[in-house]
Amino acid sequence: MRYICTMKVTFFYFIIMLLGCYVTEAQNVSKPSVEIDTSTVVDHKYREDQFYISVTYNLLGNKPEGVSQSGFSSGYHFGFIRDMPINKRRNLAVGVGIGLSSNSYNQTLQISEVNNQFQYVILDDNEIEYSKNKFTTYLVEFPIEFRWRTSTATDYDFWRIYAGIKLGYVLFNSSKFNSPTGDIKLSGIDNFNALQYGLTFSAGYSNISFHVYYGLNEIFKDAALANGESINMNSVRIGLMFYIL
Repeated sequence: MRYICTMKVTFFYFIIMLLGCYVTEAQNVSKPSVEIDTSTVVDHKYREDQFYISVTYNLLGNKPEGVSQSGFSSGYHFGFIRDMPINKRRNLAVGVGIGLSSNSYNQTLQISEVNNQFQYVILDDNEIEYSKNKFTTYLVEFPIEFRWRTSTATDYDFWRIYAGIKLGYVLFNSSKFNSPTGDIKLSGIDNFNALQYGLTFSAGYSNISFHVYYGLNEIFKDAALANGESINMNSVRIGLMFYIL
């Protein structure tokens, strides 16, 4: 009888030891790591840093009498703007950037070179047959904008109005005239203003905006027609601006 009791006590202690080992092991098991859904993290210091691409229709302002545009005069623009918010809500900002621009103008002002001098003649369709007459400028540009938008830290589709000034430096210029009797191709024309600048305005929703550039200075400097009339044409660009965050 005593032997049976002893066996029961031994078995009882054995069960307690097993339970103790189980509890200890359970406490030593590391808790599973909690993954944070980064998609829900809100960046309250967000910026609208943006790459931009623009396609414009180019017009000439202040044309001399008799000069007209024909065909489609296109402009292509690409660059990056650094966004710098200036208020706590971050819906007001200043943007400063850099970009490249190519602008062509199909018109009736022929540029030629005679005795190392550039000459400017207004073409008459009734007198001269030609298929193309245009000049093109290639610039590095520096936009500076004051920016207003309805964006928030979590809203990427918003209304925007951006206005400012754009400075441009002409890296290269060229002109092309094609006719059945001969072609004229020129580049590095001295009469182009190297520094060009104008006002800009963009307004739109989400990634697409209506865009306007109005040149404040002339495309040419010290250029005149044969009768002595100065050529004071400036650039006006109208088109679409696409912003890429």
